[in-house]
Amino acid sequence: MLNLGVNVDHVATVRQARLADRPSPLAAALLCEKAGAWGITAHLREDRRHIQDRDLRDLNARVRRLNMEMAVTDEMVSIAGELRPHSCCLVPEKRAELTTEGGLDVAGGFDRVTAAVRALKRSGILVSLFIDPDLQQIQAAADSGADYIEMHTGSYANAAASSRAAELDRLKAAAAAAADLHLRVNAGHGIDYENIRGILEIPHLCELNIGHSIIGRAILVGIEQAVREMLALMRNYQG
Repeated sequence: MLNLGVNVDHVATVRQARLADRPSPLAAALLCEKAGAWGITAHLREDRRHIQDRDLRDLNARVRRLNMEMAVTDEMVSIAGELRPHSCCLVPEKRAELTTEGGLDVAGGFDRVTAAVRALKRSGILVSLFIDPDLQQIQAAADSGADYIEMHTGSYANAAASSRAAELDRLKAAAAAAADLHLRVNAGHGIDYENIRGILEIPHLCELNIGHSIIGRAILVGIEQAVREMLALMRNYQG
């Protein structure tokens, strides 16, 4: 079974646009779970542009499985060690970026990433590394001791029709290589209700983490319906 993690960051984005109390990421997360989501993802950014520290505490206390997206910093490792969410996904982070751009350079920052992985695992947290579908990065992720990789699917999602097949082939090869190294494989970034058909061709997937497209759909049909529609598509996954 392919699991769905719903990223609720953009519920907080709407709230922070007015520095208001609502909409509540926690309320949205609980509705996502009610509709069948396996887990909830939230990214506590260094600049706190959407999810706030209190959101993370509330989510961790109430949802079944919280996946904390985080930069590889002492501050974030400390926060995660205190909260002990179900899992953490280490991601690259730039203050000027609109959203996460590309995967984490595990090979280039191996010592720093490995130290964070070890610290999180000592706290009993499952650790995922958000990386591009690159064989060098996959090997480095395995060597770091991470439990999962989350493949960055943005290049596939943003590709022109003429190059999308090649991007999908990269993802398929990367997933197979990760499985050979005994890494579990998740995927996320830019996945929507249309391009998910290609994503479902990738082998060895455990979980898809999807945020923007589900929250965008929720504006029109409600968040429970938006989650159910995505889950209906995901049931076609053959592994």
